[in-house]
Amino acid sequence: MATKPNILFILIDDLGWRDVSCCGSDFYETPNIDRLADEGMLFTDAYAACPVCSPTRASILSGKYPARVGVTNYIGGDAKGRVIDAPYIDHLPLSEKTLASALRDGGYTTWHVGKWHLGEEAYWPEKQGFDVNVGGCHMGCPWHGYFSPYNIPSLPNGPDGEYLPDRLGQEAAELIRDCGDTPFFLHMSFYLVHCPLQAKPEKIAKYKAKVKALGLDKRKTIEEGDFFPCEHKKKQRIQRRLLQSHPTYAAMIESLDENVGLLLDTLEETGKAENTIVVFTSDNGGLSTSEGSPTCNLPLAEGKGWMYEGGTREPLLVRWPGAIAPGSTCEVPVTSPDFYPTFLEAAGLPLLPEQHVDGVSLVPLLKGEDHLERDAIFWHYPHYGNQGGTPGCSMRSGDFKLIEFFEDGALQLYNLRDDPGEERNLAADLPEVATTLHARLVAWREEIDAIIPEPNPEFTPWRDADRA
Repeated sequence: MATKPNILFILIDDLGWRDVSCCGSDFYETPNIDRLADEGMLFTDAYAACPVCSPTRASILSGKYPARVGVTNYIGGDAKGRVIDAPYIDHLPLSEKTLASALRDGGYTTWHVGKWHLGEEAYWPEKQGFDVNVGGCHMGCPWHGYFSPYNIPSLPNGPDGEYLPDRLGQEAAELIRDCGDTPFFLHMSFYLVHCPLQAKPEKIAKYKAKVKALGLDKRKTIEEGDFFPCEHKKKQRIQRRLLQSHPTYAAMIESLDENVGLLLDTLEETGKAENTIVVFTSDNGGLSTSEGSPTCNLPLAEGKGWMYEGGTREPLLVRWPGAIAPGSTCEVPVTSPDFYPTFLEAAGLPLLPEQHVDGVSLVPLLKGEDHLERDAIFWHYPHYGNQGGTPGCSMRSGDFKLIEFFEDGALQLYNLRDDPGEERNLAADLPEVATTLHARLVAWREEIDAIIPEPNPEFTPWRDADRA
């Protein structure tokens, strides 16, 4: 058996903080994912570095905040409202020494399976330190659907009707079975649970019956909100989901869970489980306010594309036999750039502080310590996106979170310990705290050369006639 631990990193797309049973869902069924919490550590305050996908994915592979890399929006996004979206880089630069490259230099075989969405072909996984690429390309979702033919350029179509997550799970399991004793890093991203909302008919039927059995069909599901703040969706209203009850989304999560179970079982069958670190997390918050609004993140506010907790707080489960006490919980705030130094330290490889400048190794937490040598986490999302949020920048220091919105410079301050749902803005009540944190936020932006969106000179407030 390899002395270095294998690393199975499972990165889900759009999975919300409460979208698995062990994190609080009483509708979705995730027994295999829950095993990771039972056998490892559950983080209560884990964050993605951005409320949309591509920036968070870049942060994981670079060990840097998205604004430092330059990938601050989902690649392909472009919008305007009161302000104009800030420019951003549309790929993960080849100048970054990726996590995969660092692990490969340290003797690992490196595999990417599933969603990539970090640039066109010149920037695909095989150009970024991965020995094998199965299904990773420029696409942010399976445009042609989850059932074959899915026409993903880096993955041959399967038999008609094959479900993409099952195919990707099988491909990954085969890689594990065939790798021998060489330590591996598997960057696993099933495309799930991103739109389009498609699942196996028998599973959808199961959850339709569950909705009725629980009486959820008798409860109010959607609350209509304000019009969208961006030009391209100005005629649409935000649709906030109030409870988890979407049968197709639940069916997608069940298929996700089954394929996580396949990988965990494959580790057991091959004798690799005891020497494998398994990490399960998501790249942004659950989709709760638009595009079908399939999930609910309550008690957290909003979801994907928003600066509030529902947009960035994620499930994070880590299993590391012999290092992590089974069934443990960690309340220390952590963020996605932290995975880079964490995996290097866990592998016994030299850290690369000039590369993973924003990441902090989580190994002390995994081994039972209750703090990190860091006092703040930052976010910068100078874009509108598609979910109803407006461009902003934020930071968390201790229990306090400060958000600055770029449309009007408004500041919002929350004590997340007392108010995780961000319902009470304390900026006027605690002006010294707000001023101090804002000064730090501005200094951080200046230090990393974060780009601020410019006012839109063509903007005039939309009239009701414009919304019709």
